[in-house]
Amino acid sequence: MPSWQARIINGYFRAVIRRRHWGDELSVARRARRHFGTPGALQKLRSFGVRVSAVSEGGVRGEWVEPPEPEGGAILYFHGGGYVAGSAAGNRPITAALARLARRRVFSLDYRLAPEHRYPAALDDALAAYRALLDGALGGGRLPASTIALAGDSAGGGLALALLLRARDEGLPAPGCAVCFSPWTDLSGSGESVRANDGRCVFLRPENCAEFAGAYLAGASPLDPYASPVFGDLRGLPPVLLQVGSTELLLDDARRVHEKIGEAGGLSELEVYDDVAHCWQMLDGFVPEARTALRSAARFVGQHLRP
Repeated sequence: MPSWQARIINGYFRAVIRRRHWGDELSVARRARRHFGTPGALQKLRSFGVRVSAVSEGGVRGEWVEPPEPEGGAILYFHGGGYVAGSAAGNRPITAALARLARRRVFSLDYRLAPEHRYPAALDDALAAYRALLDGALGGGRLPASTIALAGDSAGGGLALALLLRARDEGLPAPGCAVCFSPWTDLSGSGESVRANDGRCVFLRPENCAEFAGAYLAGASPLDPYASPVFGDLRGLPPVLLQVGSTELLLDDARRVHEKIGEAGGLSELEVYDDVAHCWQMLDGFVPEARTALRSAARFVGQHLRP
């Protein structure tokens, strides 16, 4: 059973966020930008104990979130928001918690958003940030790939997996591991849970996935593995942790990636939490399941990043 805090949040999301249609591309972006993310006061509250510094270097924008006395390496984080909304600052409840719990610096990327910047702009920005970490262009010196973890939530989780594929295909060294919170890995919406969990998911309806995908893809195929990693060749990936809620529309987006990585001989861990909201990790400090999930993610990072 979910905690009473999770049940209260679920009721709020059903009443305020969830709806059958979000409108045309501009309406989708406006509504998402109004509802997604964290208010400024809460950003500061959840940033206790870490140092936040903005970065804009060589076309890469974002912020470093650094705990006291961090261990070596870094986490490269991609926020969610359906590729049309979200920001590095808005995801500090996750990035600050990861920095504290994993005791590592987190670089949270502000990638370009649709519909102003269509696919593959977000992936191009993610690749540029990964290269910048490898080259030492974002401060703190060059980082060996084995000391970098990728992480992201929702669209950002799918973006982390897409970056694994593109980095591999372009001959870049693989990061040490990846952590994906409720990842959106299938922009075609073909997963069985998209239909089976319609009405059970407190955050999204199936039509919303198509609306967000249309705003991002602008005619590109939703079957392109760099947009929908579930359709990619998942051989040769580093260890991956996937977390998802049992009632989410995107349950099968995580489950199918987990199965395909295993079939390809890779290491994947899948954690399914009972009846929690999409990207519940953002509710750290309010929902107990969020802290449980983030601690698990921090342990996974600690296990797989080399010194």
